[in-house]
Amino acid sequence: MIDIRKLKELVKLMVANDLSEMDLRDTDEQVTIRRQGDTVVTVPAPVAVTAPVAAPVVAPVASPVVDPAASTALVDEGVEIVSPMVGTFYVSQDPDSPPFVSVGDSVAEGSTVCVIEAMKIFNEINAQCKGTVIKVLVSNGDPVEFGQALFLVKPQ
Repeated sequence: MIDIRKLKELVKLMVANDLSEMDLRDTDEQVTIRRQGDTVVTVPAPVAVTAPVAAPVVAPVASPVVDPAASTALVDEGVEIVSPMVGTFYVSQDPDSPPFVSVGDSVAEGSTVCVIEAMKIFNEINAQCKGTVIKVLVSNGDPVEFGQALFLVKPQ
């Protein structure tokens, strides 16, 4: 029987070296792998072993379309405070507490502006500069990604 780990390594080797076909033969097994475009197809030869194992299909990943004017406009308004991790954004330590900051509030460098929950751990996110919060870019309870802008702060 063909080891799935070996098969995955062969597919990676094909992609890394831009090979379109690979034919491997051993005393008791034979594997032919052909690649058409961005898809990888595994075709096992008839062997008296167990059922063939299908290789994962490699699909192209579309890059997101970014409007450079919109991105630049936000940065021109102030300094972004970005998420250092993937998690859930919260404006306060718990639901009964007031938000750490709101639009118009002054923040000191290093002051807590929100928390991000990741794997049941609440991580405090701090301001990188002294200034005034001019925009909150995420709603309470929303999921956030690594590098996603959370706040805009006008530096002082």
